[in-house]
Amino acid sequence: MGKTRIRRSGALYLPYITKGVQNETVLKCADNSGGKKLRIISVVGYKGRLNKIPKASVGDMVVVSVIKGTPEMRRQVLRAIIIRQKKGYRRPEGTWIKFTDNAAIIVSPNGEPKGSEIRGAVAKEAAERWPRLSAVASMVV
Repeated sequence: MGKTRIRRSGALYLPYITKGVQNETVLKCADNSGGKKLRIISVVGYKGRLNKIPKASVGDMVVVSVIKGTPEMRRQVLRAIIIRQKKGYRRPEGTWIKFTDNAAIIVSPNGEPKGSEIRGAVAKEAAERWPRLSAVASMVV
């Protein structure tokens, strides 16, 4: 079984990225939407075996709960996109990359970022998969 995925439209090539976060993982909120800490509730589009814990990697959309932030943001269930993970993964050209924290940004269900800026680096894989991220990102690595 190969480790590459091709979208149904055939337009986007998605290499395999090692899954670095799972359900109940606490992420840093890297945008200015009002959240500070996010907890993963589920992974959007995850299909796996019964009772297996859903896992996600850079560029995946997840459902999160805001556990720390402004009073109007706390305890809300929102969607987010993972932009950094501590677990290292290999890029197709052979380089390995890992970040110092697990971070995500809050988005609308169709992938529009809620905040107007992203703090810190954004992984290249996430920016390619979600083009709106690169518009508000300060740095793409």
